[in-house]
Amino acid sequence: MKNICIVERISKASIGVFFLFVASGFMLSGITVLPLFGFLLAVPALLASIYFFSAHLNKSCEIEVE
Repeated sequence: MKNICIVERISKASIGVFFLFVASGFMLSGITVLPLFGFLLAVPALLASIYFFSAHLNKSCEIEVE
């Protein structure tokens, strides 16, 4: 059970980091190459990154506060 939680946390964080890098790349291209198109693609990628960083884990993987 513990290994499943570790894999789930790593996958959640890696997907969030991936979308964060994608959003950063689109923002950089929005500044330099494609002003409107880059920013229009950066916003959904940034929102997806925020979603995956804040997504809840399974009940068995949640950290319980006593």
